[in-house]
Amino acid sequence: MTRAGRPPQDPARQMERAHRILDAAAELIGRWGYDKTTIDDVARQAGVAKGTIYLHWRTRDALFAALLRRERVHMLEEVRRSRPATPRELFAGIAAGLLRRPLLKAALVGDSEVLGKLVRQKRQGPGAMNMGEAFDAYYAALTAAGAARDLSGDHVLVIGSIMYGFLTVPWLLPGGPPPEERLAELLADMIERATGTGRALPEDAARAVGRATLGYLDTIEDVARRKLADSLSLSRSV
Repeated sequence: MTRAGRPPQDPARQMERAHRILDAAAELIGRWGYDKTTIDDVARQAGVAKGTIYLHWRTRDALFAALLRRERVHMLEEVRRSRPATPRELFAGIAAGLLRRPLLKAALVGDSEVLGKLVRQKRQGPGAMNMGEAFDAYYAALTAAGAARDLSGDHVLVIGSIMYGFLTVPWLLPGGPPPEERLAELLADMIERATGTGRALPEDAARAVGRATLGYLDTIEDVARRKLADSLSLSRSV
């Protein structure tokens, strides 16, 4: 219920304020790391009262979850604009997008300097990759079009293992990882080798693969947007 004597704020202004707070949190976490960034710091950086932040998020962890969810939406928007037409282009785009965004990259590689205590939550958190029913449907469409092998239901295990391995292990190797774009291309090549049929597709099948790829992206982007919207909802009336 809205408090007596205080008119409800414009939803557009509330949303602008929420994004301003997230912008401030992103800058400070990138500079100091999660453990050293306080709500007071974020409030000063965003130019709002500390209590205002708690109108949007009850805890610092909830604020950070919203920040990761926003990063994921922006990454998927970026991939969607490139209009990937094949699984190779899709996975290369997603990998490159994850690696270009410091917070999502930190969640993937377990960077304790950035995430601090949240490293332990990174695989279950909102920045993690999640392959569910939408991906099963996408892979079934690829198989039907002759673009992917039937892996007897192990497609998520195979692709998830390749993605997670390529996006985490290189940071543990002597000399560190190759350039991000190169790493993304190597990842996509390995997925193609592991799941592809190696056959050239006729035009109608290639078009079907393109439609399925964009349809899958639309689906996961919609899910990501809804989760972000949940994270941006006010925790109580203002």
